[in-house]
Amino acid sequence: MRNKTVLSYSGGLDSSVLLYKLLSEGDEVHCLNFQYGSKHNETERQKAKAICAQNSVPFIDIELPFVNKLFNSDLLKSGNDLPLGHYSEASMKQTVVPGRNTIMLSIAIGYAESIKAQRIAIANHADDHGTYPDTRPEWVASMSLVAYHGTFERIKLYAPFTHFLKSDICVLGEKLNVPFKETWTCYAGGTVHCGECGACTSRKEAFENANIPDPTEYQT
Repeated sequence: MRNKTVLSYSGGLDSSVLLYKLLSEGDEVHCLNFQYGSKHNETERQKAKAICAQNSVPFIDIELPFVNKLFNSDLLKSGNDLPLGHYSEASMKQTVVPGRNTIMLSIAIGYAESIKAQRIAIANHADDHGTYPDTRPEWVASMSLVAYHGTFERIKLYAPFTHFLKSDICVLGEKLNVPFKETWTCYAGGTVHCGECGACTSRKEAFENANIPDPTEYQT
């Protein structure tokens, strides 16, 4: 039986690899893209929408203006300047948007049940665990229970990269012919990756550790 899956899709490298993985496995994928007021939201949305169009995948744009208004994070337009430096530095906690993935997956659960999808999917990975609480295995296990017990259809949460490093995702993406150059990672937004924020340093290291040429254009 073909799975119908609702993917929380940003247009970034990780979620793009998961999109291509789902499509390679024959899933009917519906992508939800959330506009929550981050500095890079609009650039991500354009990338996500284009990749979905290339693959004839439904793209649903969801506005969450209350996040930028009410929540405290330097990733948001309402926050302070982005911290620069390595992804593992303590300053990266300033980019945490409280409850972001929990909110997004809650919406995905409701949408999945509404269209009779069997599961929802997210591309969290192990490199995120030190900084972002709503990517960790314990959170995945908890959200899995919420999805399963909170729906008539017993919707499942699919998070296959939970124990993957970002370099592992790059390796898989290369095998799946993911158009890495068309994905977006940089927290600063704009048209060219800054090369200095935590997200950019993580992207650079992932390609290097995977021994895969990085096609990304960086300012530095």
